[in-house]
Amino acid sequence: MVISPTAWGAKGFEPMFTGLVESLAEVVQVRPEPPGSRLVVRWAGVGQPRVGESVAVNGCCLTVVEAGPDSLEFQAGPETLSRTNLGRLAAGSLVNLERALAVGDRLGGHFVTGHVDAVGTVIAREEQGEWLTMWVSCPPGLSTQMASKGSVAVDGVSLTLVEVHGDRFSVALIPHTLAHTTLGRHSIGGRVNLETDLLAKYIERLRPSG
Repeated sequence: MVISPTAWGAKGFEPMFTGLVESLAEVVQVRPEPPGSRLVVRWAGVGQPRVGESVAVNGCCLTVVEAGPDSLEFQAGPETLSRTNLGRLAAGSLVNLERALAVGDRLGGHFVTGHVDAVGTVIAREEQGEWLTMWVSCPPGLSTQMASKGSVAVDGVSLTLVEVHGDRFSVALIPHTLAHTTLGRHSIGGRVNLETDLLAKYIERLRPSG
């Protein structure tokens, strides 16, 4: 939701992510800073992001405004808080963190911009041993940018779509994803940030209307 002044941003490029979570982090504090809030998050990943760098928090691109030995602080404005699930965070909540790509990094997931398209709702969980198929509701217009075997980011996690219908879709979650991201902790009714594939957005825009 927020474009941050990273090295890429300073040269006219927006930060990009891959949807591969680096740290499942605990929110230490949510401090009101009207009209927005400051999020203090414990960082447990490899390397320490610096002030000014971009980090995807549940798939939402935010700027590091303070960095301690094991913590990061972000400022989130009112639109970000209202249009993503970040406004529901409290001390003790868990969030997915991923630093922005650097030039030359390997791309293990898919291109994720950190601009959340909508907030979806978990409507079903189908457990199959240690695996889980999750169904998520979404605005009907968003599903036109999805296709079976295509990509979607859910809470910033790059996933492959299994089935897509008018107002819902399903994804298959492997044990590693369930253990190391927020997705294994969402029960029915849980709210998740959604971002469709960047290429799908352009294809839809180029498609003739009518």
